[in-house]
Amino acid sequence: MDAVFKELQKLGFSPYECKAYVGLLKTHPVTGYEISKRSGVPRSMIYEVLGKLMDKGAVHLVPSEPVKYSPVPAEELIDRLRKQFEESLSYLEKELTMLQQERDIDVIWHIRSDEMVMNEITEMIARTEKELWLSVWEPQVPMIQAAVERHLREGVHVFSVLFGSPDKTIGATFHHDYMTPEVVRDRTGGHLTIAARDGEEVIIANFTDQSTSWAVKTHDPVLVLVATEYIRHDIMIEKVTAQFGPERLDALWRNNPDLVHVMTGRRPDVLNDLE
Repeated sequence: MDAVFKELQKLGFSPYECKAYVGLLKTHPVTGYEISKRSGVPRSMIYEVLGKLMDKGAVHLVPSEPVKYSPVPAEELIDRLRKQFEESLSYLEKELTMLQQERDIDVIWHIRSDEMVMNEITEMIARTEKELWLSVWEPQVPMIQAAVERHLREGVHVFSVLFGSPDKTIGATFHHDYMTPEVVRDRTGGHLTIAARDGEEVIIANFTDQSTSWAVKTHDPVLVLVATEYIRHDIMIEKVTAQFGPERLDALWRNNPDLVHVMTGRRPDVLNDLE
């Protein structure tokens, strides 16, 4: 019987409630005095215990003189408890997961070293379910190619801006041809690399030979959106340039000091360095 009491206590029954309910299952209907005598629950406690069992839906009061008590059948009680616990677990699963996601959104992870950063990128790519946005450099392609191709076979949409070889592709690839990789590298201080998935997660990294490579990873929806939009805009710039020619794009900004700074990251007085 101790094992039964132990399991009932896991479901929220006190030791006295266990004794009273099991005692009622054996003999009912009976008075509170009889339950106390048969179960070992102190007489001074029995009516408080019976009241709590009634609140739990485990005991019925039988109108009589004197008042007697009868247990809810074990099968009915167990079904009711099972339903209550399943509802509680479903509620907690939803609410606690939401709280965890809210906490994850607030967190920005910092990663350092080429190997650790590339590991994080490949692991994030593996978590992609619907769409993947990449801004990568030619040396990184072999390290992520297999994971990307597997997603392509599974119907995941992959869009990439690629700095480097015009012969390589990784998903729907748009080669960054308007400005040379060297100009972009100088402007960003390294090989700025972005991977964003499903509108849920992003890694922004910078690989450099001058210092330790670094990355940040987050679920923050604002940063995910900004990074994804950055890649979208790069794609459209490359398509506009291919359609209308680099000369027209040059004419748009090279004589405007503000746009020179926007495009190159440099003041107009160093524009000649780019020509």
